[in-house]
Amino acid sequence: MQREKAKNKGWKFIGESGDFTLERPEETSYLYFPLANEAGMLSAITPVLHGDIKSGHNTFFMPPVSVEDLHNSRASRNFWVYMEGKGAWSAAGNSAKQTASRFGGEEEASVMEAGFLWHKVVRENRSFGLKAEIVSFVPAEAEQAELMQVTITNIGDRAATITPTAAVPVYGRSADDLRDHRHVTSLLHRIYVSKHGIEVQPTLSFDERGHRANRTAYGVFGAEGEGNAPSGFFPVLEEYIGEGGALDWPEAVVTNAPPQERAGSEREGYEAVGAIRFAAAELQPGESKRYTIAMVIADGRIETERLACEYLSASRFDELLAQTKRHWQRKVGAVSFHSGDRQHDLWMKWVTLQPILRRLYGCSFLPHHDYGRGGRGWRDLWQDCLALLIMEPAEVRHLLFNNFAGVRIDGSNATIIGANPGEFVADRNNIPRVWMDHGAWPLVTTLFYLHQSGDLEFLLQEQSFFQDIYVRRCKEKDPALGADGENKLRTEDGAVYRGTILEHLLVQNVVPFFHVGEHNNMKLEGADWNDGLDLAPDKGESVAFTALYASNLSELAKLLRKMKERMDVMQVELAEEIGMLLDTISGSADYGSVSAKRELLERYYDACPGKVKGRKTAFDIGRVAEDLEQKANWLKEHIRRNEWIRSGEGYEWFNGYYDNDGARVEGDRGNGVRMTLTGQVFAVMGGTASAEQVRKVTASVDRYLKDPEIGYRLNTRFGGIQQNLGRAFGFAFGHKENGAMFSHMTVMYANALYKRGFVREGYAVLDSIYRLSADFERSRIYPGIPEYINEKGRGMYHYLTGSASWLLLTAVTEVYGVKGALGDLTLEPKLVREQFDKNGEAAIDTLFAGKKLRIVYRNPRGLDYGEYRIGSVSHSNARFPAETGGPSCVIDRGLISGLPDEGTHTIEVMLS
Repeated sequence: MQREKAKNKGWKFIGESGDFTLERPEETSYLYFPLANEAGMLSAITPVLHGDIKSGHNTFFMPPVSVEDLHNSRASRNFWVYMEGKGAWSAAGNSAKQTASRFGGEEEASVMEAGFLWHKVVRENRSFGLKAEIVSFVPAEAEQAELMQVTITNIGDRAATITPTAAVPVYGRSADDLRDHRHVTSLLHRIYVSKHGIEVQPTLSFDERGHRANRTAYGVFGAEGEGNAPSGFFPVLEEYIGEGGALDWPEAVVTNAPPQERAGSEREGYEAVGAIRFAAAELQPGESKRYTIAMVIADGRIETERLACEYLSASRFDELLAQTKRHWQRKVGAVSFHSGDRQHDLWMKWVTLQPILRRLYGCSFLPHHDYGRGGRGWRDLWQDCLALLIMEPAEVRHLLFNNFAGVRIDGSNATIIGANPGEFVADRNNIPRVWMDHGAWPLVTTLFYLHQSGDLEFLLQEQSFFQDIYVRRCKEKDPALGADGENKLRTEDGAVYRGTILEHLLVQNVVPFFHVGEHNNMKLEGADWNDGLDLAPDKGESVAFTALYASNLSELAKLLRKMKERMDVMQVELAEEIGMLLDTISGSADYGSVSAKRELLERYYDACPGKVKGRKTAFDIGRVAEDLEQKANWLKEHIRRNEWIRSGEGYEWFNGYYDNDGARVEGDRGNGVRMTLTGQVFAVMGGTASAEQVRKVTASVDRYLKDPEIGYRLNTRFGGIQQNLGRAFGFAFGHKENGAMFSHMTVMYANALYKRGFVREGYAVLDSIYRLSADFERSRIYPGIPEYINEKGRGMYHYLTGSASWLLLTAVTEVYGVKGALGDLTLEPKLVREQFDKNGEAAIDTLFAGKKLRIVYRNPRGLDYGEYRIGSVSHSNARFPAETGGPSCVIDRGLISGLPDEGTHTIEVMLS
């Protein structure tokens, strides 16, 4: 009779640093954990040490894996113990025998413990009388290396003789070779055996870059205790597993075969494995042995003696682990929260880590992100910077400046950002297209930077424009452009053209105003934020992002007026050609006429077809602001008047899209109501929706999109595959961009509600995301926010999601209300009653003006949002000169910047 498994209740936090544990983790599929460093080591590890190791698409140490490989592939890290009288046992829990025993067979006790960014699994087998503790991490301030230490303890009542073997498959080549050329590329392998391990350096690399000489080397090295060398090695995969064997039941281990190779031997032309045999040892009851394994990727042959000194001792492992823990705690500790829910506060620490992981991994290199080949997209980069401006603000200004070099003069942009500053490509697969929302995000991020810093001078700094062979928003190409390989916009006389950051922002936000479809909304083009809406390039329109651009134009107008007020800037210099886009200055266009808008845009394209004259015109800054404001107001009124729809049940909301037939997407249809969350978010967030419309939108969202099982869906069921709208509808409903709880848009919906003062509604949205993500029995993920939650309630595509940046941004600036106002500090808490602790306090630790601040809100009367006001603001028992009595107050930046650099400064805010 099959034994019934005990119920796994999920992970639990231990302590106050964010560390957590999970019992019997191997009983949950698809779990993985990131291990990485700034040097470019990118790993993923599972509870049974599966996953992979790499430094890029063309340099995979282990075979690349997707989520299905985590349980189907046998190519994992492993550590074996052969025990006399008992046979072979995997300390990682990853043997054929142990896998077969998970359903009704012999049970092992196991527990996983993890923190920032380290991973430990403890496993006990009573039959063998052994316990294994395996700790893995990537040293934070080192080279491309992953370290693993295995401690084997005799928990039996008699002596045990063990022979340990560490084994890590060494793939050592591009992910492109996983199927095509898998065997022929193994013929390139040159395998070198040294005193402490096995090194593989292929002679050539066969990948997308061509057949070229290879320098990259991959090595597995090990030692026992404080540096005792192994007794021998099995470097060739087929000889290690044996005829008929496998990585989860290798002949060399199961038969306790003697090592095949010693230091100094070389092999070539075979698949490699870093299989390291340690000397047999007798363990008395209670006695332990420690083994340290290093997996290294290097540029050129590995300095094995230096590496052994650097990594291969138990004491050095402990030292590096402590350093790594301190490093990541400092990173994550830049922002932390204290509320009435300790579990939520600790969960938010993992959300805070996620934008950093996105910066390291991009959108690739974890098992769920198996569609990625490295690098980050344009939209991803700008939105990730939102979190970095909170956590690592000193590093962001330079990053923002470099990224503006990716903007084309036609308002489009490069879509892929390379590893180096200013490195851009049109598209990874050389199939360029335009995502119509891309132009909106740089201003969103820059505006946040300006408010946090007060650095309005940034807008007048000059940067080049991107230009390759593509013109007219990638509709045409001119092979003569970009021939020099520099990808910079030039003038007619061949000089590189440079314009202010303000000019870049104007081009990105004004060009789309004229690039409209037949309903006078901005064209959808290749897609918008929802990449799945990619099949309506001709007649498709995105009303949703028309609303965001309208908000952007309003914000630009405000910035221009602030520049005049604060900097005494009376004129802005722009490329002569851009002047025609400021039509209320150069000659007014009829905004209600689609043809007039398109004609003006065509004239602009004709005037700068991949080049500009190089002459600049000075424009009165006030008149430019008025022009932008007129455009913004026209768009908002147009959407309110023409895109507000009503269902047969009486619910009302905004239409978000038109399809490639030019038909309105949302509303009552013959087979049910169609509604998108995206169509509501930006109309609410940017002020297009009136307060009354916001109330009606929230009611409609709750009626048609809110699902008690998976939260707020991205859309209702449309039915059919919608080949006139996008590939997203080819996905099963309730998955990914077709009706899942897509965290990114759901968080932005909450952000929009908070901004408009609908705090209870916004809190309900954020609380639902947290509860869905933290419910391990359903979500089956470690702490953090996933990209989406599917129809079963399972969290998908964990860690590398832009929703983490938006959630952090929303928590800091809206929930706790700590934000800049062109350099000054604004405090505007929007905490609801239950977010305060039992003492009536809520607090946030964050950075502002280069200082570490702890903002403590005291609510002794237990008031709810809307009931309390700012009563007083003090620091070190002295009152800050701030206007109080309202829902917010502003503290002069000088008061903050004048505080000492050292330590954390507590600002107490009394609510009354």
